[in-house]
Amino acid sequence: MSIGALDAAAAYGRIFDTREPMPSIPTAPEAVPAPSGFGGMIETMISETATTMRAAETASVRQLAGKGDMVDVATAIGAAEAALDTMVAVRDRVVGAYSEIMRMQI
Repeated sequence: MSIGALDAAAAYGRIFDTREPMPSIPTAPEAVPAPSGFGGMIETMISETATTMRAAETASVRQLAGKGDMVDVATAIGAAEAALDTMVAVRDRVVGAYSEIMRMQI
């Protein structure tokens, strides 16, 4: 007897329906102003990326539970992937700049 991925997802959705609703995932507080400067920009970018990743995860869970739309899942995952790629590119540039500064002679 073989269990396919769709059968497993449907079973997971049925189990998910019998439980209490998921608590909402806390997001970053909106009342706190973002620090200024480069560090503030990086901190804001990290928190926005984390929020985007959580939204994609939530959309995926809703889809598995049978309560979401596949278009919403694809859109959320695409946005999360773009945000993560941007963060990785910024990190690589910062590490490269730091390495270049460390190689400079005084």
